[in-house]
Amino acid sequence: MRDLGRILYATDFSPASQVAFPHALRLARVTGAELTILHVLPSPVSGFIGPAYVPPETWDDLHAEVRGQADRAMDRLIAQAVEAGVRASAAIVEGGDVPGDEIVRVARDAKADMIVVGTHGRTGIAKALLGSVASRVVATATCPVLTVRAPEPGEGRP
Repeated sequence: MRDLGRILYATDFSPASQVAFPHALRLARVTGAELTILHVLPSPVSGFIGPAYVPPETWDDLHAEVRGQADRAMDRLIAQAVEAGVRASAAIVEGGDVPGDEIVRVARDAKADMIVVGTHGRTGIAKALLGSVASRVVATATCPVLTVRAPEPGEGRP
């Protein structure tokens, strides 16, 4: 395995991505790698949510709230990394229409040696209909990708 100097952990703060975080921390701690924690904030839809119009000022307030929640969640993850003895930094990318592409772009720009992502483990029709950020990252990344599958509800963890 090649040396790991930089690891990129991508999160959407879902339970599936949270399952991958301890693995990213452990890898960074054991290898001495720097950990970048990335969140891709979805692009705002210009004034429309479903069939309803949302005034720009309401949309701005909503965006500020979502961004604030992301900032606070990132602060908590950075604190956990520091507590684990890992050098870590946070990055929030706004306007990512295709999160998988943004993750790969940031990893490439940061010269990451590995990407760590969680996955829901969807298969078949669910994967075809809902897509998979992790699958896109695996298919397009230029570095190794560690995917960590979240257990299904009621499924025990080894």
